Amino acid sequence: MAIHIFRAAISQSQTQPFIHSLSATLSRIDETSKKRKRMMLSCSSSEVNPVRSDLSFSVGSYLIPHPNKVDRGGEDAFLVSNYNGGIIAVADGVSGWAEEDVDPSLFPRELLANASSFVGDEEVNYNPQMLIKKAHAATNSIGSATVIVAMLEKNGILKIANVGDCGLRIIRKGRIVFSTPPQEHYFDCPFQLSSQIYGQTFLDAAVCNVEMMEGDIVVMASDGLFDNAFDDEIVSAIARYTDVAEAAKALANLASSHAVDSNFDSPYSVEARSRGLDVPLWKKILGMKLIGGKLDDITVIVGKVVSQETFLSP
Repeated sequence: MAIHIFRAAISQSQTQPFIHSLSATLSRIDETSKKRKRMMLSCSSSEVNPVRSDLSFSVGSYLIPHPNKVDRGGEDAFLVSNYNGGIIAVADGVSGWAEEDVDPSLFPRELLANASSFVGDEEVNYNPQMLIKKAHAATNSIGSATVIVAMLEKNGILKIANVGDCGLRIIRKGRIVFSTPPQEHYFDCPFQLSSQIYGQTFLDAAVCNVEMMEGDIVVMASDGLFDNAFDDEIVSAIARYTDVAEAAKALANLASSHAVDSNFDSPYSVEARSRGLDVPLWKKILGMKLIGGKLDDITVIVGKVVSQETFLSP
């Protein structure tokens, strides 16, 4: 992700962090969310228990590390939980910490490991902003990370909290109906949770609630996806797959192929030019411009909203 660290100084204190390696292989949750076969009841309608339709996520995920960070598994981390209607999260470690001899992957991994332990916490109360607060407070690793968390209520309300430039898109009937905007101090320096007191906190998170419908698709990812794939490409790729794991893999591979293409005019290069970053003047005179993908870790989570009928007790 962005190479810039937002901080004033690096602490010299040594810590012994709990390192939680989150799998980069395909993950699926909520296998019990398949629709139950309708029961044939031989009784009058007055005797039939009322039915409630609960919504939950069916999730697939895929991670492709930066080509130079494959041996370490990259610096992204992600969380998938089937608690309540489902929880998904992505954290992207700030690579600039490597210049200070700090492993950038430790902070995001511990952050989401802590988040996983707090999902059912009474104080969190199924609030993504509070989950970020408690996970951040419990994280001892030196470093910083952007993070996004989304929690689906069984009644269909998706609660989102985002710090930085990880992102989320909601696709409904073939078009994007909601997207999270990135938060940044300046170009290539996003908001970030940090071990330093000068970083952002849960209070800086952009928070919103979205009412979901059965069949909606959520695409959550680190900036490695959104810097290298346009929204229309994401929608087109999603439309080709019914399996969420295959969709996540396809999106990650799409972004990865663009990232190594020096001739691809990526979302990242388009944004860089709009901020005044471009090739030297003599190259402009020759008709050249700043183009190309951006090498990065790429983490993609695809969640499909599915329903499960629950027969209520009389």
